[in-house]
Amino acid sequence: KKGMMQLYQHHWIIDNMPVTWCFPIEENKKYCNPGFPIGCYVGPDVHENEQYACRQNPEMEKNGFYLFNHVDITITYNDGEGENWEGARLVAAKLELKSIKHLSKDHLKCDEGPPMKIPDDPKDNLEIIYSYSLKFEKNNNIKWASRWDYILESMPQTNIQWFSIMNSLVIVLFLSGMIAMILLRTLHRDIARYNQFDSSEDAQEEFGWKLVHGDIFRPPKKGMLLSVFLGQGTQIFIMTFITLFLACLGFLSPANRGALMTCAVVLWVLLGTPAGYVSSRMYKTFGGEKWKTNVLLTALLCPGIVFADFFFMNL
Repeated sequence: KKGMMQLYQHHWIIDNMPVTWCFPIEENKKYCNPGFPIGCYVGPDVHENEQYACRQNPEMEKNGFYLFNHVDITITYNDGEGENWEGARLVAAKLELKSIKHLSKDHLKCDEGPPMKIPDDPKDNLEIIYSYSLKFEKNNNIKWASRWDYILESMPQTNIQWFSIMNSLVIVLFLSGMIAMILLRTLHRDIARYNQFDSSEDAQEEFGWKLVHGDIFRPPKKGMLLSVFLGQGTQIFIMTFITLFLACLGFLSPANRGALMTCAVVLWVLLGTPAGYVSSRMYKTFGGEKWKTNVLLTALLCPGIVFADFFFMNL
């Protein structure tokens, strides 16, 4: 019951393809979710997709917990006719949810039956029988290279919001222009005042931008941490850029599960040299002398924080 209220879901994979559960949304469109709920709660505070799953069976009573213990799986395949491969390839995997209270394992009725309701206060051990049905459909119109399209097209958040992008771009350009005009006017006024002084005595008095020239080249108080974080940031930036570049070229296919994360981790390890160079160079510029501490912190500080975070979360 706690899992149903917290929207726990099953995630199944067949041939590196997620088994999707499709349900209708607004404007006569369908949303294909790569996971499906373990059950539903029939009540006022129910998630939208679970409301649809619960409405499929009119026998479900209000204020009750029902378990989805039966799925009808439909596997769509391309038999390779006219293609350059032998055999068939899976191009889609969908399922439909049902809640059926099976009487026994020997007498399964997957088409009809009362819903599987979870008792409010179960006194004995509750026996749950899970079942499934499997159906294969041939569809040569779906190419294997574009088998993810029906999932991506059904997700509303994947559509590029051009209006929001242009709005943000205009705001950034407008604010940047305002700041640039303010800086130019201030600098122009200060430079004009500097040019009015001819004698050296008047030039000794500093004002305007000259008041901060000493702070520009003063090393920061936490130069060690700043240099370490600059080195780590350089490492992460180069890793992200190379990973996205390889993904755009098609070397990291979603069909190969874990390829993106593996590539990112390997690149992060190999890019330790640029991180060490940037960190040590900045630390030397700040006039630091504890170069051994800088080397150890660059190599261990950020990875140690991440490792400790995941370690304690998995206790």
